[in-house]
Amino acid sequence: MAGEAGHQDRVRARVAVDGSGAAAVATGVSVLDHLLGLLAERADFDLRLEVAPGGAADEIAEAGLGLGEALGGALAGGKGYGAGAAATDEALAIVALERSGRPRVVTNADVSNARVAGLNTDLIARFLDRLAEGAGLTLHVRLLDGDDPQHVLESIFKALGVALAQACRPHDRKEQT
Repeated sequence: MAGEAGHQDRVRARVAVDGSGAAAVATGVSVLDHLLGLLAERADFDLRLEVAPGGAADEIAEAGLGLGEALGGALAGGKGYGAGAAATDEALAIVALERSGRPRVVTNADVSNARVAGLNTDLIARFLDRLAEGAGLTLHVRLLDGDDPQHVLESIFKALGVALAQACRPHDRKEQT
């Protein structure tokens, strides 16, 4: 199953949830490109995402919204909920999500004052907000441990990939018995 999104001629997003984990991402923000590659790998999604050049804050927000919109159909046709945990060195994160139609991000991970490769990491919070908005997700992010901002972000995006893979998987009626 594949979903696509494109809006305001700024974003083109395509997600094949039955993919192999391949990512072709060009958001204009190399750190985000790397993080989305990790997400696609953990989810086994084939992801293509292109964002027209602009300011970093706009590129990041548009990438989140475009990815969320592209995932909308797969989430609606799948379970619609999932959870995942992932580690990167000393960092450990858990992400749980549900397609609720009430977009919201709840997190205890505060990396707002940290910088990763020149990027203010509070922009990642904006990405997650827009992802939740585009896909209609209630998204919970819990950081259990982690000091290095790069490792924290990598563990969050890996866990997000695992949770999204579960949420997009077709509902198995046998699980309910």
